[in-house]
Order: sequence, then C-alpha cells, then structure tokens
Amino acid sequence: MAARNKARKRAFQILFEADQRGSAVQTVLADWIRLARTDDRQPPVSEYTMQLVEGYAQHIERIDELIATYAVGWTLDRMPVVDRNILRLGAYELVWEDATPDAVVIDEAVQLAKEFSTDDSPAFVNGLLGRIKELKPSLRRDQEPQT
Repeated sequence: MAARNKARKRAFQILFEADQRGSAVQTVLADWIRLARTDDRQPPVSEYTMQLVEGYAQHIERIDELIATYAVGWTLDRMPVVDRNILRLGAYELVWEDATPDAVVIDEAVQLAKEFSTDDSPAFVNGLLGRIKELKPSLRRDQEPQT
C-alpha cells in the first residue's frame, strides 16, 4: 500500500475515532502519536497523516458547512459516521491540499467507502466530492481575504 494511501487511511481513522468519542481531532491525533512512541505494535503516524488531520482541524466548520450544503437529502447528523468522516477528509484535501490531483483524492475516498462503509456509500461519496470539485474555484475564492 502506498505511503499516502496509508496516511489517508490513518487520518480517516483518527477523524472517525474523534467523532465517535466526541473529542477534538487534535486530541486523538496526539493519543495516536503517543501510543506509536510507546507501543512497538502501533505503526508510526506519518507526517502526511498529521498534515491531513491538522489541516482538517483548521477548516472544520467550513468543511462541515460544505458537506451539509451539498449533501442533498442528508443532514450531517443523519449521515453514517464513516461516510461523514470520509467526506470531511476528502473535502479538506480537495479544497486545501494542492499536492494531490483531485481525481486521486476522490478515488481514494471512494476506496475508503468501499472498504469501511455500505454498498451505497461509494456512489454517495463520489457524487458529493465530485460536486465539491466542480465548485472548487468558487470555494477557494470564498476563502480569500477581502481587500
């Protein structure tokens, strides 16, 4: 498994755990880092995993707003926890991370949905992230400071 793929999967697991525990993602990230340092059975948390989790944490309100706005027929609270956190990670990476091509971000999110969620989830994740990708230029303009 490619390093970025593993990093993305770990970032998703951290977001999922934080959501389930009702904890801040930074707290769960710190727990994972601490555990990896003290338990040889735990894999280390990569720099890219940290970058994804910390980046998501910086934009959490905007990301949830985007998902809630474009998830037709679904509120954030009604959405399956797995799907919600895959979408959060994918939306962050699409809008704020330029190093990975958009198609790769969406494909990786769909793969996570196939592995961890329901049969309907990959199409839902693909559709919603595809919509966010289409709107990306205007979403980025919304983030720029007004002059």
